[in-house]
Amino acid sequence: MLPTPKKFFLTAASSEGHSELTAFDNALLAGRIGNINLIRVSSILPPGAELDEALVIPPGSLVPTAYGYIISREPGQLIAAAVGVGFSKDAFGVIMEHSCIGSREDAGQKIEKMLKEAFTTRGMELVDIKIATTDHRVQKIGCALAAVPMWY
Repeated sequence: MLPTPKKFFLTAASSEGHSELTAFDNALLAGRIGNINLIRVSSILPPGAELDEALVIPPGSLVPTAYGYIISREPGQLIAAAVGVGFSKDAFGVIMEHSCIGSREDAGQKIEKMLKEAFTTRGMELVDIKIATTDHRVQKIGCALAAVPMWY
């Protein structure tokens, strides 16, 4: 059984690569999460988890992470990724991630709408939102990635 994460941060980054996998890896590196092992999780931020923008996670760690990404091989195409965290007053938070063909503004607006819907559906009051976005104009093979890694 994994312990419950106590810290998190939001990251969004874009990159190019010579293959789809290296474009993804380069975006992870640009987002400060390229040297950890992501364990993909869904959308709940544990109660009491604290935002730590300077968080450094040891290389090779197994890290619960909510993330979304898009990879494109179409030169000139604008791709985007965004992640957001909605906070309640005294309960857990909700994480949403989105990637699309379009701008960082498009992706960020979609995240905000999804967070509002998630809180309405749960009957919870949304008291704050934090969003990280990126977009990228593809040169050869590009990746846009947004993530919320959580740590202990």
